[in-house]
Amino acid sequence: MCPSDSDTNRTEKPSIDWNAIDWRQVNRRVRNLRHRIFRATQEGDWDKVQSLQRLMLRSTSNVAQSVRRVTQVNQGKNTPGVDKVLVKTPAERGKLVAYIVEHTTPWRAMPVKRVYIPKANGKQRPLGIPTMLDRALQAIVKNALEPSWEAKFEAISYGFRPGRSAQDAISQIWMIAKDKAKLWILDADIRGCFDNVNHEHLLETIGTFPARELIRQWLKAGYVEYGHLHETLTGTPQGGVISPLLANISLHGMEKALGIHYRAGNERIGKCAVVRYADDFVVMCATEAIAHQAQERLTEWLAVRGLQLSPEKTQVVHLSTGFDFLGFHIRIYPTRKTKSGWKALVTPSRKSVVKIREKLRQEWNALKGNNVAAVIKRLNPIIRGWANYFRTQVSSRTFTKLDSFMHNCEFLYARHLHPNKSKHWRDAKYFGKLNPSRLDTWVFGDKDTHFYLNKFAWTGIQRHMMVTGTNSPDDPNLQDYWEKRELAKAKNLPPVPERLAKRQGGKCPICGESLFIDENIEAHHIVPRIAGGSNTDNNKLLVHLYCHQQLTAHQRKMRML
Repeated sequence: MCPSDSDTNRTEKPSIDWNAIDWRQVNRRVRNLRHRIFRATQEGDWDKVQSLQRLMLRSTSNVAQSVRRVTQVNQGKNTPGVDKVLVKTPAERGKLVAYIVEHTTPWRAMPVKRVYIPKANGKQRPLGIPTMLDRALQAIVKNALEPSWEAKFEAISYGFRPGRSAQDAISQIWMIAKDKAKLWILDADIRGCFDNVNHEHLLETIGTFPARELIRQWLKAGYVEYGHLHETLTGTPQGGVISPLLANISLHGMEKALGIHYRAGNERIGKCAVVRYADDFVVMCATEAIAHQAQERLTEWLAVRGLQLSPEKTQVVHLSTGFDFLGFHIRIYPTRKTKSGWKALVTPSRKSVVKIREKLRQEWNALKGNNVAAVIKRLNPIIRGWANYFRTQVSSRTFTKLDSFMHNCEFLYARHLHPNKSKHWRDAKYFGKLNPSRLDTWVFGDKDTHFYLNKFAWTGIQRHMMVTGTNSPDDPNLQDYWEKRELAKAKNLPPVPERLAKRQGGKCPICGESLFIDENIEAHHIVPRIAGGSNTDNNKLLVHLYCHQQLTAHQRKMRML
C-alpha cells in the first residue's frame, strides 16, 4: 500500500516497498486532486485553488506517480543529469519517494546537462537534461500547476496538453479550411521559443502559485556544457518535464491578441482564426491584408514574452498554394463536385514521405544479413506507427506508393541473402498469402512461423474525432466523454491487443488508468503458461508494462510461499 496522503506529522521515515504500491489508489488520489483544482479554478475560488495545490505538492501519491513517470515511463529515463545518477531498480525508486516525502529543507535546483540532437534542417537542437531528482520534482509541481491552467487554456491550443494531439490541431485546420471563408494563411514559427522565453513575464503570468520560487530556480539554474557552467537568463530548457507546460503558459492569450472572441455555443467571432501546437501555429485569415496585420500584432505580442517570429519559417500564403503543418500538407483544390468549386484536402506532406522512405531505407540496409524474423520485428512498429499517425486524413494514395517502395526493398533483401538463387525461388520462399485476413498473395514474411511484414495500405482511413472546445480530462464532469475517446485509441493496436483493449473498456485492470498513457502495454496470462495456462484471449489481460512487472513479481512471490 502507498503511504497515506494525510497532513499528519511525518517524523518517522516511511518504508516504501515499490512493488507493493497500490497504483489504482495512487492514481485515484492524484486524479481527484486534479479534478478539485480544476473545479476551484472554474469557480474562481483562488484561496481554495492554492490550498489544493499545496495539498498536491505534499501528496505522497503524487510523489509516487511522479517518480514512476520519470524513472520508468519518460523517454529520457536512462539519461542521467549532471550528477550522473540514474534510478533503475524498485528499491532505488522506493528510496527516492521516501527521500522526497521526508525532505523538509528548501530545495536547491541543480543545473541541467546540455546535449544536442539533430534537427530535420541539419542544425542541432539543444536539450537540457535535469537530474533525476529535479525531474521528479518537476513532475510533482506539474501535477499541481497544470489542472488550474487547463481550466483557462484556449480551445485552439493542442500541443503538450493532456487529451490533445496533433490530430486535433489538423482536424481543426481542416474544419476552418473547408468553409473557404479564411483562405489566406499566416504560417508561422517562433524562433527558439524554449530558449528565449522571458523569465520575469512567465513568473508574473504564473502568479502566486505555491511552488513559484522553485520554478524560478529551475529557470535560473543554468546549464553545464563541456564541463563549464553557463547562466540561463532566458528560456525553459527543452528536456525538462515542466518546460512544455511553461511554454504553453507563456503563449496563452494568442486569440485575445488577435481580437478573436466567442459567442455562446463556441461560435468564433473575428476575421481570422488561429490554431497552435506548442510553438508552431497558423493564422487563417479572410484577406491577405488581415494576414499581414495579424503578423504585425503577434510580433508585438511575442516581443513582450522575449520571443520573435522566425523570418525563414514564417510566410503568408494562399490556401490554393497550400502549406505544411505537423507533417501534413493542407491545400484547397479545384473541383466540380462542390458549389464553391474548391475542395480542402489534407495529405501527408512531401517532407514526411521523403523522411519515412529514408528511414526505411536505412533500416533495410542495417538489417542486411539478418533473418526475416528480425526484419519483421524491427519494421512492423515503424510501419504501424507512421500509418496510424496519417490514417486520419487523405493518405490512401501515399500508403500505396510506400507499399510499392517497400516491395522493391523486399526483393533487394531477398536477392542479397540468396544471390545464387533464381527470382522464382526467392519469390516462393519469401512471398505468399501470409496474412489470413487478406487475399494479397504478395505478402513478405516467414512461411515457417507465419510472421509477415505489414503493409501501409492495410491501415484503413479513419477520421479523427476532434476534441470538443475547451474540454479537458481534468474536468470531473466529462469522465464519460474522455473514457470513450481513450477507448477509440484501441483501433491503432494490432488485432489481438485491439480485441483485449475493447473488452477491458480501454483500461488497465491493475492501475485502473487508460491503457494509452505513454506506457508500453503487454499481454498478461491470467493462468501462467508455465502452469498450463492457454494462449487464448480468455486467458489474457492487456496491462501496462510496469503493472505487468509488478503483477509477475507478486505471482512469483506467491509461488515461493
